[in-house]
Amino acid sequence: MDIQRIVLFAGLAIVSYLMVLAWNEDYYQRPETTQVSQSAPSQTTNRSGNADDMVLPEDNTGLSAPNPGSEEFTTPETGESVVGQVEVGTTVTNQFVKVRTDVYELTIDRVSGNLVRAQLLDYDRSLHSKEPLTLLNNTENRLYVLESGLIGRDGPDSRKNGTPPVYQTEASSYELVEGDNQLTVDLTFTTDKGVRIIKRYQFERNSYEIAVKYLVENQSSENWQANFTGKIVRDQSPDPTSQASMGIKAFLGLVVSSPEDPYQKFKFDDLQENQLNQSVTNGWLAFLQHYFISAWVPERDQVAQFQTTRRGPYYVMGFVYPATTVEPGQTAEIGARAYVGPKVIDRLENIAPNLDRTVDFGWLFFISLPLFVILEWFYSIVGNWGVSIILLTVLVKAVFFHLSATSYKSMAKMRAVAPQLTRLKELYGDDRQRMSQEMMALYKREKINPLGGCLPILVQMPVFISLYWVLFESVQLRHAPFVLWINDLSQMDPYFILPILMGASMFLQMHLNPTPPDPMQAKIMKLMPLVFTVFFLWFPAGLVLYWLTNNILSISQQWYITRKIEAETAAKKH
Repeated sequence: MDIQRIVLFAGLAIVSYLMVLAWNEDYYQRPETTQVSQSAPSQTTNRSGNADDMVLPEDNTGLSAPNPGSEEFTTPETGESVVGQVEVGTTVTNQFVKVRTDVYELTIDRVSGNLVRAQLLDYDRSLHSKEPLTLLNNTENRLYVLESGLIGRDGPDSRKNGTPPVYQTEASSYELVEGDNQLTVDLTFTTDKGVRIIKRYQFERNSYEIAVKYLVENQSSENWQANFTGKIVRDQSPDPTSQASMGIKAFLGLVVSSPEDPYQKFKFDDLQENQLNQSVTNGWLAFLQHYFISAWVPERDQVAQFQTTRRGPYYVMGFVYPATTVEPGQTAEIGARAYVGPKVIDRLENIAPNLDRTVDFGWLFFISLPLFVILEWFYSIVGNWGVSIILLTVLVKAVFFHLSATSYKSMAKMRAVAPQLTRLKELYGDDRQRMSQEMMALYKREKINPLGGCLPILVQMPVFISLYWVLFESVQLRHAPFVLWINDLSQMDPYFILPILMGASMFLQMHLNPTPPDPMQAKIMKLMPLVFTVFFLWFPAGLVLYWLTNNILSISQQWYITRKIEAETAAKKH
């Protein structure tokens, strides 16, 4: 029984620790990183223009110390560093082009042709707001944009070439009409030397992938040379979609993938202390927040120099291709793919290797991923995530049915020999060593495993933790309703009804278990339903639903087995 006591105390200690984490998360919030100053430029100010704002020395890879005097991109060929960025405050008439698809409402700035706003039409801003979620934005309070440009010797976005290019478009708004599967938006610019540049955005129906291409027609008499660059520019503002739960927060920061290291994570502090400068082929870089990402994926087999830097208070994360040369009278096409949208495994795995890993299911991902696949399959049949969780619980219970049955038989036998345990306590209560020996001998005669009652909980804990990560990380369950008052299975029950029902079911289940002969263990067992109820108050409603359903199934199975064992014991006596 000493082993059982240790198990109980260890479980209580873990639960208490997690409760402290939950209290700390909900009631002692550390100050978030301050947002961009209110005096920051408005959307009509070109804060996100394409500067030569990253240095790309060819002999450097990996992380390097930051260079305070360098806030610019330069090309690997020249290594030149032009301090400063594109002239801010550049405004033009009808500066912004609106683009609408079946999943997007976007804004493109004709100055440099950058994507400065992206609303996701299939995702609400919050549970109580039907306004579309804004992922990319350029306002007074927040800067998070996707840049692309041509820098280098003849690149129009290079600082040394003067003001940024102002592109022309055939219309001020574009829309993917019903019946079309693709939408193309062309922005046109002609240099002083007669080089015609078309910056092309291509969108597809039911897709968050964006093709960004430059079509260069060299109509001049000289060779034209420039480097394609793609960047993610963001301030250090908090994640607006973050949902902290039980001390766990979704990762906010940069992820870089390469064949050598498929998943490198960099928080803001990492980017502030060091600059990334790494040559990568067949990789990608992405900025992650809870449920959503923006990513750049360079062309296949194309060498790209990945790097990070600072542009004043903003973080710049991107890549640069080697120079592209276009001879007089020739044309060239260069570009990359971008992704701006939800972290959906099926979408991400079709774009680039390892991009689906941005859906972080934790260290038990090998259990979480099959659980999610099964859960999603159930949802495709019943159309309700809550019902899907119940069906998943039934399936998990069926898988562990025989293990649970063995455990419940052991507990039922312990309940049957309870009078004998009481007699042993009366005989050897003052001699704990002798009492333990007699109890173990009794267990051996009756073929009872004293730790059998712990097995179902211990075996199902990995499933429980894995399902927690599935609920926490799957955007499909964001704002997913169940019934009546449960409007979001990824958040805690607003009225605590499910946790209370779960605690009541646990209390009922405790009454089916044998009472421990040790008074201290008995007190702990009586407190466990209350402790778990408080603990589960902050859990996602979907997770509490899983545990409640599991308890109900366990009670039914345990009640049946207990009655069966008691009937067999009574028959032996007669």
